[in-house]
Amino acid sequence: MVVERYRKEKKEEWDRFVSNSKNGHFLFYRDYMEYHSDRFVDYSLMFYEGNSLIGLLPANLEGNTLVSHGGLTFGGLVTNTKMKVSRMLSLFDAMIAYLKKDHIERIIYKRVPYIYHVIPSDEDLYALFLKGARLIRRDISSAVYLPEKPRFQEIRKRSFKKAMAANLEVKISTDFETYWKILEENLLERHGTRPVHSLKEIRYLHNRFFNNIILFASYENQEMLAGVVIYESKNVAHAQYIASNKKGRDLGALDAIFFFLISDYYKGKKRYFDFGISTERNGLFLNKGLIFFKEGFGARAVAYDFYEVTDLTQKFLS
Repeated sequence: MVVERYRKEKKEEWDRFVSNSKNGHFLFYRDYMEYHSDRFVDYSLMFYEGNSLIGLLPANLEGNTLVSHGGLTFGGLVTNTKMKVSRMLSLFDAMIAYLKKDHIERIIYKRVPYIYHVIPSDEDLYALFLKGARLIRRDISSAVYLPEKPRFQEIRKRSFKKAMAANLEVKISTDFETYWKILEENLLERHGTRPVHSLKEIRYLHNRFFNNIILFASYENQEMLAGVVIYESKNVAHAQYIASNKKGRDLGALDAIFFFLISDYYKGKKRYFDFGISTERNGLFLNKGLIFFKEGFGARAVAYDFYEVTDLTQKFLS
């Protein structure tokens, strides 16, 4: 097996493999990964058997640590339907040998959560186990399984009825500027933080991935009260940003959006609606108010796991 560092002339091959993978995501397309390339030292890897590409690792380097990936929600090995357990073990062996030659001593591995798998893709979990990987962080997200009838709690139904009584309208918007003002004020007031993306960055990403990044907003007449930025992948609609102003909170503007997305827009189109994580401090603190809100729409727990491999000198697996 041959391991190669990613280089720009491989962009088309990389993106094509992501498109046809069994656990890929548009986050792994090079145009998405490289919007913040000035902040990360790219160390993405490509794995070949003969002339056949069999796997990708979106990754960056932090000192002597390989991180997959520091600038993305998750990373991990991206594979296609030909990947089997024995091949994954060989791939890990080749990767470890390659990293050792480059004096890399540690791996942080943020694997793709199972809801983003097109078909079962846990080969990497077994390889991590055999390599003595340690679970160092577990975030908890909340997802609705869309093929089943939604199980909305009464508190959410009441809020939705309030939105309907106020004649709020939910629609797709491209007015990221107005929404970003609501989002920034919301995050600053409630959490003392700012969005991960700037307005300029989200506009750039939306223009590049307009079929994947969609803003749904709730309006009273022509006034935007709340919005949700959705990241669409093959199986999942993921709520990347959720925000409402005070008037929107009083009128149930977010409930109007989520009822529409879960009961109507994504019904029959996606398998899961993922609200995103409700944990802080590397998974050690659960925001109970936030997860209560998400679970009110019938969402249930999905783990986002981070693993650490520190011993790269172990006997090879295969």
